[in-house]
Amino acid sequence: MMKKIMIVDDSLLIRLNLKKIFQTNGYEVVAEAANGEEACEKFEKYKPDLTTMDITMPVMDGIGALKHICTNNINAKIIMISALGQEQKVVEALNNGASHFILKPFAEADILKNVEAVLNS
Repeated sequence: MMKKIMIVDDSLLIRLNLKKIFQTNGYEVVAEAANGEEACEKFEKYKPDLTTMDITMPVMDGIGALKHICTNNINAKIIMISALGQEQKVVEALNNGASHFILKPFAEADILKNVEAVLNS
């Protein structure tokens, strides 16, 4: 059965890029969100096997969404995506339940390797 993924990023370009990577490699993208508030709502509705989550977003940032999702879903698998220079936020995310992190700009091989590692953990 195809693994279900939700993509959370305020950049439409990043969402489209990730969606293409996932779909061409056998994953089902069940939802997309442009901010943390949408992510929390859609996580409850779609229950993805894995979520990619940008750290910096409007309305509610990725850390806030991560905390909310992990509080209500202890088995949630969330990979944070951050830009260089956000090391402190990455540490905060990992301390609050993130499964892994990926730095922007990312390569397709890095995304797939990390997604497989988290899904198989």
